[in-house]
Amino acid sequence: MKRNLVSTIAIYIGLSFFLATSALAGNIVIKGSTTVLPIAQKVAESYMQENPDVKITIEGGGSGNGIKAIIDGTTDIGDSSRFIKDKEVKMAVEKGAYPVPFAVAYDCIVPVVHPTNSVVNLTLQQLKEMYEGKIKNWKEVGGPDRPVVVISRDTSSGTYEVWEEKVLQGARVYPGALLQASNGAVSQAVAKNPNAVGYIGLGYLSNDVKAVSVNKVKGSSMSTLDGSYPISRPLYMFTRGWPKGDPLKFINYVINPQKGQKLIAEVGFVSLY
Repeated sequence: MKRNLVSTIAIYIGLSFFLATSALAGNIVIKGSTTVLPIAQKVAESYMQENPDVKITIEGGGSGNGIKAIIDGTTDIGDSSRFIKDKEVKMAVEKGAYPVPFAVAYDCIVPVVHPTNSVVNLTLQQLKEMYEGKIKNWKEVGGPDRPVVVISRDTSSGTYEVWEEKVLQGARVYPGALLQASNGAVSQAVAKNPNAVGYIGLGYLSNDVKAVSVNKVKGSSMSTLDGSYPISRPLYMFTRGWPKGDPLKFINYVINPQKGQKLIAEVGFVSLY
């Protein structure tokens, strides 16, 4: 990870973790990224067990929707698998909102294929050309003589935007790609199609699909933290201004090394420390 990113994250961790709070219990609404969804669900379940007077409701819908909900004031916490865009910051300020980001975990985006596919490694360039529609047959990358079926996320997804930046390098997915609304939907689509290639967050890997290395580096907690895996990213929870009361207590819980961070590792993502 880049030094400036780690430094920024450390600031948010320090500010949030050590800020004392004293507020009445109530409800917390969380919306956004389907990548962050399993983290939010797992930590919320534990938090509500320890705080039975607090009710947490969680919705997916994508990173863009989570940030939009923060801007519009329709959620307490907006989950996102990408950082907020400049145009979103401008929209927020125009509405008197100041989104505050909290890094809660790391993740890597892993290319996946059907378990019967013999391909075990793809380069970034090969992935780029697949998603541009230039590589059309698996035999072009050492696989079987079968057509490549490209599965991608929809453009409102933070996962898609990171893929677009790091793999496509600003190019667009070719029109023949089959778009899916969530990590789970991508996984299911690939599991059902022997010719498919897709990409999902590390926490969504299962025996139903086969992970493919990128540039001969396997996506894992270690390769994410040491920076050797080329498609990795921090995951965020945003609030509308500096959080207070239960939302702040919940975020403190998420980034607590003995609480939320242990649970994050349990659901397959990479903890902050």
